Amino acid sequence: MAEKSFNFKIDKEIPGALGRAGTISTPHGDIQTPAFVVVGTKATVKALTPEQVADLGAQVVLGNTYHLLLEPGEQTVATGGGLGKFMNWPGPTMTDSGGFQVFSLGAAYGEAGVTKFAVEGKTIESKEEALSRDERSEFYGVKLAKIDNDGVTFRSHLDGSEHRLTPESSIAIQHQIGADIIFAFDECTAPSASLEYQKEALERTHAWAKRSLEEHKRLNEQSHQNFPGENLGGQALYGIVQGGRHQDLREQSAKFIGSLDFDGFGIGGSFDKADMGTAVRWVNSILPADKPRHLLGIGAVEDLFTGVENGADTFDCVAPTREARNGSLYTATGRINILNTKFRTDFSPLDSTCACYTCQYFSKAYLAHLFRAKEMLAATLASIHNLYFFVNLVKQIRESILDGRFVEFKEEFLSIYKKT
Repeated sequence: MAEKSFNFKIDKEIPGALGRAGTISTPHGDIQTPAFVVVGTKATVKALTPEQVADLGAQVVLGNTYHLLLEPGEQTVATGGGLGKFMNWPGPTMTDSGGFQVFSLGAAYGEAGVTKFAVEGKTIESKEEALSRDERSEFYGVKLAKIDNDGVTFRSHLDGSEHRLTPESSIAIQHQIGADIIFAFDECTAPSASLEYQKEALERTHAWAKRSLEEHKRLNEQSHQNFPGENLGGQALYGIVQGGRHQDLREQSAKFIGSLDFDGFGIGGSFDKADMGTAVRWVNSILPADKPRHLLGIGAVEDLFTGVENGADTFDCVAPTREARNGSLYTATGRINILNTKFRTDFSPLDSTCACYTCQYFSKAYLAHLFRAKEMLAATLASIHNLYFFVNLVKQIRESILDGRFVEFKEEFLSIYKKT
């Protein structure tokens, strides 16, 4: 069998902590970690060209299996040469399993960890936490997704057509999409789910992890038989640790997932902001240290430091571009809303310390004008800035680890940055 072209090495560790700087090697290049993974949900980073994404320093882009399955379809992406070639991104790529999107069809997460349920275009604050997911759907007269031990059946948010995902089909779809790093199919539970349901879902996630791994190996073996002698072992599979906010479940999941032959690990689920670092530390104290760990879906600036310190190597989040499109922009001293009246006549750059294209050539007044005029360029310039802010911040965190001054850099940065 051909040698795998995926590898991870640790370059330097943070003394007295789980954090480290490392290098993930993939068939499409290296990822210097810690690294912020830019989200390109539908094979595009919203409002930006691949060249703009590369120019701001991004190393890796993550696509979404659920959305690519529905549009344009995994076969189209495969025929187009795989995710990277299809979207003209030359660097490493990742895809999630589609599990979060499927399981969150009827739920979204509020800022304070409050579960909200979307019903016929409306968002309803959950007062029925004790109800199961299926009971909630029946309660509101909407059947969005049905879970069983084999997989999940769901309806497309685009046209209402019915689809089914199982561990095997998720892995097969991700193989066709062709990202360098893919994820096992798992169940992401709502933060309000009962302990009993969390245990049930965790058993399902563990069974699905084994099935995902078996299908991944089967498809790889099939490829080697069809194309003998070629190096087709470059696609890495990460297993996902779940367990909600419960220490015993998180540790149980880390032990089980860590015992399987995955190339790396994802840390999924919802966290209470106050205990996110603790939960990540529970998991990474157990997971094998010689494999990379990806923290799924976090984006608050202070959470990047917390995640790195507790052993996370990569992160993804849609927040930088989503907030950019709404005029919420990051600076070294905190976030600003560019639609605030005072910026209409402010001709200074967004952030005088920032080296991004937007800050080098445009003023707050110009950006405020673009947003008020609803010009498309507003989203582009704002997204360039926010993504540069996140990508460059994590790059600086890496450099501080290599220089042996992570703690000092963290204290210096957060003493100036105001949480918003």
